[in-house]
Amino acid sequence: MSLYVTELRRLFKRRLTRVMLVLLVLGLAGIATAFAFSSQKLSPSVVAEAQAQSDANYQQALRDWEKSVADCDAAKARGEQTDEKYGPECGREWQPQPEMFDPKWHMPYQFDFRAEFGIFVAVFAGAVALFAFLVGASSVGAEWSSGGMMNLLLWRPKRLTVLGTKLAAVLTTLLGVSVVLGALWTLAFWLIGTYRGTTAKVTAGVWQSAGLSGLRAVGLILAFGAVAFALASLGRHTAMALGVAVGLGVVSEIGLRIAIEIAGVRFGERYVLSTYAMAWFEKQKKLIDYRSCDFVQGQCNPKEMLITWQDSAVVFGVGTAVVLAAAFWMMRRRDIT
Repeated sequence: MSLYVTELRRLFKRRLTRVMLVLLVLGLAGIATAFAFSSQKLSPSVVAEAQAQSDANYQQALRDWEKSVADCDAAKARGEQTDEKYGPECGREWQPQPEMFDPKWHMPYQFDFRAEFGIFVAVFAGAVALFAFLVGASSVGAEWSSGGMMNLLLWRPKRLTVLGTKLAAVLTTLLGVSVVLGALWTLAFWLIGTYRGTTAKVTAGVWQSAGLSGLRAVGLILAFGAVAFALASLGRHTAMALGVAVGLGVVSEIGLRIAIEIAGVRFGERYVLSTYAMAWFEKQKKLIDYRSCDFVQGQCNPKEMLITWQDSAVVFGVGTAVVLAAAFWMMRRRDIT
């Protein structure tokens, strides 16, 4: 039996892998189910009821306005001062208009597949990326801490081959899980849109955009798994990857933001990892520097910086490559015993 097949079987037999996979499936199913119940298809009767409510609100506002104008005119006829309460024109310029009362305000929420599915691609990627990080870290971290790696190297003394095969098994598993669950996730929300929402204006271009978003999601998931694998290999323990992740999150999302704000750095969000994660899914992230404007002197258009998904690809790609290179370099040089 090949080393790759052995590593695949070893990975799937791990209790953590199975438990996390079950939790991932249950979590995604729970999100889809809860969201299906929160969405309601807008039938003609629901739309008509909302329109009637909107018209009624408009008529009531119109009556209140007419009464206010009449009261103002009567007060003026009595010689009272009305400007402060009603305005110089008795509020005639504030007459309610039908377009001010949108029927949508009285309609229940309806899921729009075309407009909203991209958000749920990001939700899916976040959930599976967490699974990838834990499975990637434990797949090699547990081997180091239990002594299994040393036993394996006695059987297959080629260190880089062993580590590379383990990484390949992890990434293959994550790819398979991502593709299968991603297809089910897409199907679930298509069914929600069909029976509990709307799938109007879903063209071939929309599906192409959704497919590209899915590819970016898979790329991020694989990067998370690879980085976790490399960190756990460097520290010879799963906790190494978890500790670095927590530390990086605290430093980047809390400490760095505070330091940037205090120092007054222009476009400081470009140094925060979450900015690149948002740009990765939204295709671009616009940063606005309000400090570049002096609003006291009048209208001003603040300076802007655009972070694209290509910038995110460079940041995440280089980061992943550096960590993996360090893990393989250390594997080659370190004392296994």
